[in-house]
Amino acid sequence: MKPSIGEKFSKALALFLPGIFLLGFNIGTGSVTAMAKAGATYGMSLLWTIVASCLTTFFMISLYGKFTLVTGETALQAFRKYIHPAVGIFFIVALTAGVAGSVMGVMGIVADICYEWSKTVVDGGVAPVWFAAFFIALVYFIFWGGRTQVFERSLAVIVAVMAGCFILNFFILMPPPVDIFMGLIPNLPDVPADAGKGPFLVIASMVGTTVFAGLFIIRTTLVKEAGWGIEHLRQQRSDALLAVVLMFVISGSIMAAAAGTLYAEGIGLSSASQMITLLEPLAGPIAVSIFALGIVAAGVSSQFPNVLMLPWLLCDYNNTERDMTLPRYRVIVLPISLLGLVVPIFEARPVLVMIVSQAFNATILPATVACIFYLGNRKDLMGEHRNSALDNVFLTAILVFSVVTSFLGMRGVWQLVQGL
Repeated sequence: MKPSIGEKFSKALALFLPGIFLLGFNIGTGSVTAMAKAGATYGMSLLWTIVASCLTTFFMISLYGKFTLVTGETALQAFRKYIHPAVGIFFIVALTAGVAGSVMGVMGIVADICYEWSKTVVDGGVAPVWFAAFFIALVYFIFWGGRTQVFERSLAVIVAVMAGCFILNFFILMPPPVDIFMGLIPNLPDVPADAGKGPFLVIASMVGTTVFAGLFIIRTTLVKEAGWGIEHLRQQRSDALLAVVLMFVISGSIMAAAAGTLYAEGIGLSSASQMITLLEPLAGPIAVSIFALGIVAAGVSSQFPNVLMLPWLLCDYNNTERDMTLPRYRVIVLPISLLGLVVPIFEARPVLVMIVSQAFNATILPATVACIFYLGNRKDLMGEHRNSALDNVFLTAILVFSVVTSFLGMRGVWQLVQGL
């Protein structure tokens, strides 16, 4: 009996679900804000930065994925077994701290966006806390089912909505094509003297929203769970390539929407929610509604991996089955989810949590690069698939860049501490 069209589609979709999961993880409200701000301030001149960060992400995803294909072990298992258990614990603590800050920020932005958009429908708008509570309940309800396939398929739908919204907005609001092509040529934009930031810091902040260390570690878990071996090396690369290409298309579309409107009018941007009020007179209510829906989808899609991060890391580290129906995991995820109410209720981010999360985020990327440099060069583990000389050159360059951006990040944390 021939499989139905639905069965064929489900089978084809399953091949790319790990990549779709990564895309939902990577494109969140932080990316939207960074790309929109860059487009509003510098037009398309920093498009090449998105290309560079996506290529770096693809390279790191491929290396970590290849390690799991060859050894059958995930990143945390390898850190614990071949480096030191403390390294694995460091990543669990660091990524969890980052997630805590991200959950608060993501839901804060999503609730604010919905509030601003609701003003166009209801007088005075709907309070942000109600939107935050709704999306938190939605994500937790899907999580309660406990099946990874449900997470991935739900995420695939939300990612499709997000991608469709931002790409459609690109065609509505796109800047002149020549500006897009010129943006692919590396250059350092002129930064206003009163901005207080040099071009390198602007570029570093944009790369930081795309090259996320947690992405590479979670990737190994998804590869192992998919049952892939070294014979699936080409499929693993194709899946990673799809995710990265979509990252570039979506990030570039967000930048272009801001460049074609706000930059063209000489209007700056300090937060994503401003896009709603600033875009409407320039692009009309339809474009604004599409953009708002895209931001909401981006926030919800990143919230799925955020709340799953800690239980998945614990299962990974202990090499236990990822059964999310166990009471202990439901208890763990609930308070993490409820952090999304902090910003709408208190109208501010708790400074201490944000400082801790930023401090860990500043150190985790260099550690992630260093770990795969060490593991990928071990002949007893990788055999003929160990890192090539060119791989090591690229890794060294990424390591140096990550150390520099970590220094800048730690300096920002110190400034926050001084401001308390």
